[in-house]
Amino acid sequence: MTAGKTLVELDEVTKRFGDLTAVDGIDFSVREGEFFTLVGPSGCGKTTTLRMICGFEHPTEGTVRIDDRPMGSVPPEARDTNLVFQHLSLFPHMTVGENVGYGLAKAGVDADERSERVSEYLELVNLDGFEDRDPTDLSGGQQQRVALARALVNEPAVLLLDEPLSSLDRKLRKQMQVELRRIHKQTQGAFFYVTHDQEVAMTLSDRIAVMNDGRIEQIGPPEEIYREPASEFVADFIGDTNLITARTVERNGATVAEIGGEDGFGVPVETGAGEVTVSIRPEDFTIADGDGVLRGTVVERYFQGDQTNYVVDPDGEIGELQVVIQGRESAVETGADVSLDVVDGAPTVFSRA
Repeated sequence: MTAGKTLVELDEVTKRFGDLTAVDGIDFSVREGEFFTLVGPSGCGKTTTLRMICGFEHPTEGTVRIDDRPMGSVPPEARDTNLVFQHLSLFPHMTVGENVGYGLAKAGVDADERSERVSEYLELVNLDGFEDRDPTDLSGGQQQRVALARALVNEPAVLLLDEPLSSLDRKLRKQMQVELRRIHKQTQGAFFYVTHDQEVAMTLSDRIAVMNDGRIEQIGPPEEIYREPASEFVADFIGDTNLITARTVERNGATVAEIGGEDGFGVPVETGAGEVTVSIRPEDFTIADGDGVLRGTVVERYFQGDQTNYVVDPDGEIGELQVVIQGRESAVETGADVSLDVVDGAPTVFSRA
C-alpha cells in the first residue's frame, strides 16, 4: 500500500456517557487508499468511535477531522463519509437499482446520470443486470453487495463499515472478505472497518488498531500486530497464544525467562527482572525428533483438515499448552509422550510489573 494523504484524524478523542468513559483519549489517522480496521472485544468503544467519525455522536473532548477539517459542528449528512451497517437496512419497497441510487436521488442527480452510476457500481460489486430485482429475493451475500454499492455510489472520501459481515455464515463471510478487498483496490478509497472478528481484521487490513477498554493498545500492519504484540492483551486477543508465567534468572551472563525449570529453556529478556509473561503462538511449537526444549504428554488431539491441534501437558508447572502442526505430518496419538521445540525468536515477553 502506498500511503496517501490523511483523510480521517482523531486527536485525543474522549467520549463519556455520564460516569462511563467509553472512549479514552485515542489518537489515530486513516490515510487515502488505506483499509484500516478498528478491532476489539464487545463494549471496548469501537462502535462509539465510528459513530463519532460519521457524526452520530460528538466527542466529549478532542477533535475529529475529515480531510483536515474539524467536524465539531458538521452534521452526519454533510460529512464526506458513508456507512454500511451490520444490519443492511435495504428498502424492501424499492428495487435493487432504486436502493443503490437512493443517495444520488436525494442529492438531486438527474435520472440519466443516476442510472449510469447505479449500473457502474452494480457492475463493481458483480451485480450488473440486477437493477430491477427485488432485494428480498437476493441471497445474504448479494444483499451485502447491494448495500456496498449503495454506500459507494456517492463516492465518499471514507467508507465506514460497522461489522457488515457478522451475520453471514463462515463460507460466505470468507467470500465477502475477498470481495471487499477487490472492491477496495478498485475504488482506492479509504475504508474504515469496525469488527470484533480478529480473523476478518487480519485478512482485510492494511493497518489494524487494537482497542481495549476505550483505549488503543497498538496500531500497525497485521503481521506486526500478530508477531510483535505490544501488550499481553494484544497477544491474547489477536489469534491464539499460550501465555506462560515465568521468572527471570541469569544464565551464562544473560537474563532469561525460565520456562520448564532448570531442565527447560530460557527466553531472552531485554530489561527488568522478576515475574514475566511469555507468549508463544501454538504454531511456533514443533514436535522434535529427538530431545527438544520441553517434554510432555498429549492429552487431546483435534484434526481440522489443514492442521492438527494438540493439547500437551508438559513436565513441570507450566500448565497445558496449545500446539498446532500444519499440513500432513504424521499424527501423534493421545497419551503419547512428545518432545517440543520452539521456533527461534518466536516468543514475546511481557513484564508483569
